[in-house]
Amino acid sequence: MSPIAIALIVVSAILHATWNLLSKRRQPASGYFLLANLAGVALLSPVVLVYRVVLQQRTLPLLGLLALTGVFQATYYGGLARAYRAGDISVAYPLARSSPVLMVTAASFLAGRGSPVSGACIAGMLLVVCGCALVPMHHLGDLRWRTYANPTCAFALVAAVGTAGYSLVDDLALRLLRDTPARAAVGVTGVTLVYAWMEGMSTSVCLFALSACRPAARQRLRRYLANDIKGACLAGGMIYLTYSLVLTAMAFVTHVSYVVAFRQLSIPLGAVFGVVVLREPAYRPKALGVAIVLGGLVLVATG
Repeated sequence: MSPIAIALIVVSAILHATWNLLSKRRQPASGYFLLANLAGVALLSPVVLVYRVVLQQRTLPLLGLLALTGVFQATYYGGLARAYRAGDISVAYPLARSSPVLMVTAASFLAGRGSPVSGACIAGMLLVVCGCALVPMHHLGDLRWRTYANPTCAFALVAAVGTAGYSLVDDLALRLLRDTPARAAVGVTGVTLVYAWMEGMSTSVCLFALSACRPAARQRLRRYLANDIKGACLAGGMIYLTYSLVLTAMAFVTHVSYVVAFRQLSIPLGAVFGVVVLREPAYRPKALGVAIVLGGLVLVATG
């Protein structure tokens, strides 16, 4: 990984852990993330006016990928919201962030995408996943099915599937856009930011469908509009800044799984926030798991 990619991802990791902490404290649902997403789209709208030439590059394949990434993004937010309402962020967050590492790597190889991943990088990815497997444990002897058979772990896995899905789709979509005349006109940053705006529009449609399909979801949306709209807008600004940095970083790596793996720097930050800020239990396996994750991240960054 290049120094530019590492710097971009480090900043995005800090922001990512922070907006997740803000969201967890508000017991989020799909309606909360709908408002956050709309706020992020609104913030990016001036960029679209400046780089509107990118919108002229829309093709049927790109529109299809935008629709698909919206579904995956809504899956991610929906799973994350349910996991946060069910349990601790210091458990849900590491699980949701670690599992996509292997998912993206496996899918990339099956599709024949990207350059070969080094042995050190693969070892680092495995360490990340193994370390996060320790996080839900109260004791080191808790490696059994019932440790993970709970709503927090289940919905964290749903969020992980969403993350892996939109990471792969975004990589494909951005490759399409970067091969158009728009890149020469506005550069990588312009293409990336306009894509993030288009992705946000697609995600908003999907989140609206989730928020409107059930009476309980509509009730939560009304509650957020009345009481939490400022917090949702703040989270939305951080979400879009975070992912814009990640999308930009994809232009400086040879394999998208490098980005997905090194983004897991936010895992120890999320765990620390949960324990220190929210006073969640600091079990010994949780600390050991975070340490293993950090070791894996070093291998990913240097491999």
